[in-house]
Amino acid sequence: MMACRCVKCAPMSMPESESPARPGAELARPLLLYDGDCGFCRFWVARWRSVTRGVVDFAPAQREAARFPQIAPAATARAVQLVTPEGEVFSGAEAVFRVLAYAPEERWKLSLYRRLPGFRPVSEWAYARIAAHRPLFSKLATFSIGRDSAPPSYDLSRWVFLRLLGLIYFVAFLSLRVQIVGLIGANGILPAASYLHVIWSRLGTEGYRLAPTLTWLTSSDASLKLLSSGGAALGLLIMLGIGTGPALVLAWAFYLSVMSIGQDFLAFQWDLLLLETGFLAIFLAPWRPLEAPWLKGSGRPSAIVLWLLRWLLFRLMFLSGSVKLLSDDPTWRDLTALQYHYWTQPLPTPVAWWAAQLPAWFQKVSTAGVFAIELAVPFLILMPRRLRRIGALLILAFQLTIATTGNYAFFNLLTIALCLLALDDALWRRLLPRRLLARVAPVENDGYRRRSSTSAGRALRAILAAMLLIISVSEMLGTFGAEAAVPGFVEDAVQWLSPFYLANSYGLFAVMTTSRVEIVIEGSTDGQTWLPYEFKYKPGPLARRPSWVAPYQPRLDWQMWFAALGTYQQNRWFANLLVRLLEGTPEVTALLAQNPFPNAPPRYIRAIAYEYHFTEVAERRRTGDWWRRELRGTYFPIASLRER
Repeated sequence: MMACRCVKCAPMSMPESESPARPGAELARPLLLYDGDCGFCRFWVARWRSVTRGVVDFAPAQREAARFPQIAPAATARAVQLVTPEGEVFSGAEAVFRVLAYAPEERWKLSLYRRLPGFRPVSEWAYARIAAHRPLFSKLATFSIGRDSAPPSYDLSRWVFLRLLGLIYFVAFLSLRVQIVGLIGANGILPAASYLHVIWSRLGTEGYRLAPTLTWLTSSDASLKLLSSGGAALGLLIMLGIGTGPALVLAWAFYLSVMSIGQDFLAFQWDLLLLETGFLAIFLAPWRPLEAPWLKGSGRPSAIVLWLLRWLLFRLMFLSGSVKLLSDDPTWRDLTALQYHYWTQPLPTPVAWWAAQLPAWFQKVSTAGVFAIELAVPFLILMPRRLRRIGALLILAFQLTIATTGNYAFFNLLTIALCLLALDDALWRRLLPRRLLARVAPVENDGYRRRSSTSAGRALRAILAAMLLIISVSEMLGTFGAEAAVPGFVEDAVQWLSPFYLANSYGLFAVMTTSRVEIVIEGSTDGQTWLPYEFKYKPGPLARRPSWVAPYQPRLDWQMWFAALGTYQQNRWFANLLVRLLEGTPEVTALLAQNPFPNAPPRYIRAIAYEYHFTEVAERRRTGDWWRRELRGTYFPIASLRER
């Protein structure tokens, strides 16, 4: 980057052979002069050579500077010098940005240098500081980037990410397919048709924007099943690489459609995360009719979209840690949260029972580890290659740990997909089988691959990035209580786009629940003998072992956990559930593990609240029970349908 007499700045890789000397100062291509004795400079020149792909020549100043009398010897000692065929000379940070601008995908950096207030002086100041301390920055570069001067590529990363995203779409839609009629069908707990009717009656055509869904055409049970089945089929197409781009558009539209009418049953953070990730994937995916594993050529992944996906992963993790501190919850403050988490979480796994038996000191250390992973590690995702790898792998391991102790639908799988996209191809070439690499690795000489995206495509992605950054930063400011810093027109724009869930606020388990209340619904034909309804996965019978169910999500079981945190008046769907059970509606009883009234529905129904807790080791050995419980009282009083 700067002229240097030291040949030991960095023992890094050498660039390709230098451009041949040309007599005189006439140039066919731009020429960057650098210090050939400086290893740090050679490293970056090799990197820029790869980026510009032969459009720019590079030569040591010691050999070529004499050809250009307009460049003072002292100038080459201070900074790199870029000489254009027109005879213009640029130095320092501006020279670097102008060199990079010869690669279309890097041109935005020069635009920032020229147009963003303050960017030019900060860039030149940083360049001068780095130049003055090159041995130090050489070591930092080796540590954070590695010795490989080639810019990281993400073709294989994209290939893995899209296949995993297709799997997630498949699982999410298939999970809905077997539940959606009982949840929001015509005879479901919260009928979508009634919901849309209310929106239309109150808002008119404005409802189309506030509830963007294809079910405005028809919200029949058949249409709900078609959306779910079609979404699962689209997930398979994405997995196979067939029509990936169009399939991603339709999958996103289908999921937005069901989420817009899902009400309480599709209001989870992983639903938001899937929509946001799926939307960005549309702009990352190849748009060839067939991008199957046996076809190697495709356009390069967009650097802008890659950074937007990293920014999404950063926000997801960092906000999850931040809300824990911002909530002033005492269990997070004194590091005792995990002493409650394993047995109070919605759907624990069998491993959670064992984790709950661990000593208090270990739980405190683990809670501190949660803060480290969620507050510090996300910053590594925004760092250079080696540090980004470390951050991604740490978050991945964290997600696997969560998945072993709790059933969180496809949340962990989706977060892992984002982590995998932060790993570059060099690492994937070590991990993937050679036979698979031979079929999917990109061919560098493929003409299609070498073609850059069009100016229109780059402009579209730049607009997308600006829009999503504004929305996401506004959401983050709201999380930190700084809403006043958001300009009014930005707030209006964010509000207008909010129904599409393009950028969302995240934050899991801001307040740790310290007790577990379970609602047991009971029916009776005579008002004397009461029989319980048994759910498929949530705790019920004391001897029943916690289940492994993720990535499938039993949404009614999940909502029962939320209902127990409040009253039935705060959960309007709960009374609807009891009405459907009194009616014996088959679509709703199919959501349960056991219907104690298979021949005719009960005449009376009620809900009892119990406090549940994991058993201790000795107690489980003695009784065989995983749970113990104590009666808390009535959650919903005895009710029956009115006589007609």
